[in-house]
Amino acid sequence: MTDSPKPIVLLLGEVLHAKKEWDRLAEIAELRQLNDGNREQFLSDCNSGVYHGLLAISRTYDSVELTGRFDQELIDLLPQTLKFISHNGAGYDQIDAEACASRGISVSNTPGAVDASTANTAIYLLLGALRRAHIPATALRQGRWRGSMGLGHDPDGKMLGILGMGGIGSAFALRAATFGFDMQYHNRNPIVHPSSNPTNARYVGFEELLRTSDVISIHLPLNDTTKGLIGREEFEKMKDGVVIVNTARGKIVDEEALVEALEQDKVFAAGLDVYEKEPDVHPGLIESDKVVLMPHVGTATVETQRKMEILVIDNVRNVLEHGSLLTPVVESRNCKL
Repeated sequence: MTDSPKPIVLLLGEVLHAKKEWDRLAEIAELRQLNDGNREQFLSDCNSGVYHGLLAISRTYDSVELTGRFDQELIDLLPQTLKFISHNGAGYDQIDAEACASRGISVSNTPGAVDASTANTAIYLLLGALRRAHIPATALRQGRWRGSMGLGHDPDGKMLGILGMGGIGSAFALRAATFGFDMQYHNRNPIVHPSSNPTNARYVGFEELLRTSDVISIHLPLNDTTKGLIGREEFEKMKDGVVIVNTARGKIVDEEALVEALEQDKVFAAGLDVYEKEPDVHPGLIESDKVVLMPHVGTATVETQRKMEILVIDNVRNVLEHGSLLTPVVESRNCKL
């Protein structure tokens, strides 16, 4: 890259739903794009100075195929001029945000923009799991009417345990309340502001939530604390016949332990949109007729994808006009640029 009179912004991947908004950034920045290649090439280009002068990166979720994870190895090779990464996604486990902060690179994500769509997906999976909907739906398509369908469960009066009452968790709670659930939740800390707990769900400890919930829905970020949080020991503490819903990150749940719990009827059913080793899915989940499966499509609507892209672009614009990100992740909030 040559010197530019305008700040340089690199787009990793494609903008599909907010092209006009992205193109307008050309008025105040030099826009460049990488939409093919691999990690080896990207690291080589970083090392050889191809991206010298870069101020900000705007990256899509799928661009991990072009660069691999933004880990310590990659971050160490980024140009010293780079100060901002605007990430398209609420979850940002593709980026080592702490390593970025240590290098003086601030990272943003897209909170809020994904809440409704992901919560809607979780409701779909919850209701499908309560009815073990996969069994009659599959039988019908095979010409067997209801097949071997048994009876499902109503949500009314069931205790819904929400792991993670952030933006998505609270949006999910608001929707779930209309189905008659009683609700409790667990966060690292109890919610202070009532607006963040619109259903007045009761705060409980982690183990109490496991022991007393009829349904457990996971809405946590993936980090070192939450990776593998739900395993064999946790399933053993749960009620017999519990229902599990996960629209957060697959690595929060030990899939081998989940398959065992399904086979032993410890878990009545599960509704999953995320998996440990995406795009690979544990064969036991594929084979189980107790599981409603979706291929990580929680935010796959035209409206939500546009909202996410707009927020990513707004973060970049704020960098260019005011020198800061609008929605920095926790690790970046005290980052010294």
